[in-house]
Amino acid sequence: MTLYAVGDIHGQREMLEHALELIEADGGAEARVVFLGDLVDRGPDARGVVQMLIDGQAAGRDWTVVRGNHDQLFLEFLEDGRIWFERIRSGISWLNPRMGGNTTLASYGVEASEDAPNRAASRAAVPQTHTDFIRGLPWYLETGELLFVHAGIDPGVPLQRQDKQDLIWIRDPFLTCLEPHPWLIVHGHTPGTHPEHFGNRVNLDGGAGYGRPLVPAVFEGRQAWLLTDKGRVSLSP
Repeated sequence: MTLYAVGDIHGQREMLEHALELIEADGGAEARVVFLGDLVDRGPDARGVVQMLIDGQAAGRDWTVVRGNHDQLFLEFLEDGRIWFERIRSGISWLNPRMGGNTTLASYGVEASEDAPNRAASRAAVPQTHTDFIRGLPWYLETGELLFVHAGIDPGVPLQRQDKQDLIWIRDPFLTCLEPHPWLIVHGHTPGTHPEHFGNRVNLDGGAGYGRPLVPAVFEGRQAWLLTDKGRVSLSP
């Protein structure tokens, strides 16, 4: 089975459009695509990204979107008004420009800051379909030899017993684990300068949230390639 994957989008709608063009050129309009979460924050058009994914699924595209930590932060702000979270280790709020929540709300036409979160205006501006879509995102997708998850797993813990917060936030001990997992894990969350294969995992967060290219990948079993304007490029450890 051929599957395509797209790493952290972070509000980069134009980059997403290009990634989908590359996927369609390689696998056609019926290609099965997994998006690794972090749809929102930092980039200029979070609203456009969310709407594009909603529209694609509504049109019958075989698209699975897993939940990212930034998607969860956005959802919790809308539902509970929270902007401070223990998992943000730098001690800043979701609305700090470094996290990018303010940019997400700006894409919905709302000006917000730590001093003036404007939750009521945000709840009025964000369509209910967007809130429901994010609330319904799965935490991971397990299929064959592959596990697609936003951040990673706690190594050695059965999948059904994983802490959901780890699935969207974990770095170590996942990133430092060199032992094989039951699957090749395809994840994002930890930005690099380009996607990388580490043998037991593939990190597709190439830093689109910081303006670097959004490069999709294709998987056939455990074999992996990146998609470029010139076609497939092998991705190996």
